[in-house]
Amino acid sequence: MTKPFKTLDDMGDIHGKTVLVREDLNVPMQDGAISDDTRMRSAMPTVLELADRGAKVLVLAHFGRPKGQKSADMSLSLITRGFGHVLGRDVQFIPDCQGQAAVDGIAVMRPGDIAILENTRFHGGEEKNDPALVAAMAALGDYYVNDAFSAAHRAHASTEGLAHVLPAFAGRAMEAELDALQKALGAPEKPVAAVVGGAKVSSKLDVLTHLVTRVDHLIIGGGMANTFLAARGVDVGKSLCEHDLAATAEGILDAAERAGCTIHLPYDVVVAREFAANPSSLRTCNVHEVAADEMILDVGPAAVEALGDVLKTCRTLVWNGPLGAFEMAPFDHATVALARTAAALTREGSLISVAGGGDTVAALNHAGVAADFTFVSTAGGAFLEWMEGKELPGVKALMTQ
Repeated sequence: MTKPFKTLDDMGDIHGKTVLVREDLNVPMQDGAISDDTRMRSAMPTVLELADRGAKVLVLAHFGRPKGQKSADMSLSLITRGFGHVLGRDVQFIPDCQGQAAVDGIAVMRPGDIAILENTRFHGGEEKNDPALVAAMAALGDYYVNDAFSAAHRAHASTEGLAHVLPAFAGRAMEAELDALQKALGAPEKPVAAVVGGAKVSSKLDVLTHLVTRVDHLIIGGGMANTFLAARGVDVGKSLCEHDLAATAEGILDAAERAGCTIHLPYDVVVAREFAANPSSLRTCNVHEVAADEMILDVGPAAVEALGDVLKTCRTLVWNGPLGAFEMAPFDHATVALARTAAALTREGSLISVAGGGDTVAALNHAGVAADFTFVSTAGGAFLEWMEGKELPGVKALMTQ
């Protein structure tokens, strides 16, 4: 099937050519060492394929928030050796991403060599998408590849500007992400279910408003479910709840009804008087039986079983956010149980499951099922903005090639 963007398959012969590749290498560091190399491993397929095809590969990336100022503790030189270790290749470091220092560093590279250019955000023009910086970076290469979906919601010089001045292509990680998102909400197999959890309705307002027009079943969990329950007249005790958003929640419920979307809220819940591991006050009750001094901390077992039955009727699932306070046992039960149901349905081939967002990835890893989902996005803000129905500048730039 023809894709609406060009991929590495469309590049032709690139032996001896110089390719600028935007990756997300903004990895967490602890005591001077890389503590999680997930983003580096995501970059591997694209970088190695280009190198193996004989290109000079120049990796563009940001690191931290230097705000246009050079900073030794945010230099990409700190992760160059680690990136090389992940790739299993020698990786050079070039001390700028434009100008003479970059030109000199590239001049000694041979076909198949890989180099990391210095932090793009050391230049104030990066976040301003300054045409002068775009031109200076573009002068270094023959082609541009964007492989950083997690930064695609930013219209920066290295994430959006370059796509307009060089032949532009999606890298393998970007391609996989866009293919998965198309299957999830672009042109999904129906019926479609969405799980949206998290602490506050206010942080997911645009997501909920968009999803009720796109999915058949919307499962709401986490603290935000309490706001919807309160809007329906349920006394949620001292649970986390945005009472001032009751009218907003009612509006979303009304919009869902008009769109033919069924919203699922918990009807039994796990409550306690204090938020602590295995508290003595722990009990399960109907949502209408929450005491004034209790707080809802998870979805109850009967509701989770019913939600599992809902997923069994669906063909596509989009998941963002946990159902309860999953960081602490036993309030992880609902998230783990539903995630395992979704994973089992995916393994059987009856469900396409796409999940994303930091808490979601952590929850699926905690449940031991991340590898069983069809696709798990490690992008945070970009995944959320996609769920809101927003146009992502970095993606749009690839679509217009």
